[in-house]
Amino acid sequence: MIDQIKHNFVDAQRMLNEFIANENNWIAFEKAGQLMVEAIRNQKMIFSCGNGGSMCDSMHFAEELSGRFRLDRPALPAVAISDPSHITCVGNDYGYDFVFSRYIEGIGHSGDVLLAISTSGTSKNVVKAVEAAKAKGMKVVALTGKNGGTLASLADVELRAPMSEFADRVQEIHIKIIHSLIHYIELNLS
Repeated sequence: MIDQIKHNFVDAQRMLNEFIANENNWIAFEKAGQLMVEAIRNQKMIFSCGNGGSMCDSMHFAEELSGRFRLDRPALPAVAISDPSHITCVGNDYGYDFVFSRYIEGIGHSGDVLLAISTSGTSKNVVKAVEAAKAKGMKVVALTGKNGGTLASLADVELRAPMSEFADRVQEIHIKIIHSLIHYIELNLS
């Protein structure tokens, strides 16, 4: 049984090494980071959204920007779409597919950035959020897995975890990307 658990670490290491070795990931990463830095410099917002563990990751991303990551610095304008009253109101009145897009429709502006997180790249409510963001003139960075799904073609920048059978492996890559994006933003704004 312990060998199965050990395999989790070995597989995570393999995926991380595969992500690191793909030079296209670093090109996309820098583009994503620059979109976010530019938005902040222009006094725009960074929004984030996702479902389940991806919502937790989107909340973690936003709180590290508005709070503190590694450097003491001014709070940065970031918010995760995670208000339970908003989500249940919109879910009840319009359906769960619209819980993120209605938020973007209400307070998103041209020049803002949306970090859209979906391990499959096909979550309907995340896709609708991206469509709403694009309609507002926002830029979109998508964190995906598998084949990138619908988000791959909609995002301005896609960062895709290497292929995995399980969402937890994808989320492990996503959290490393999230921490690294925050670090990149801090380094560029200090």
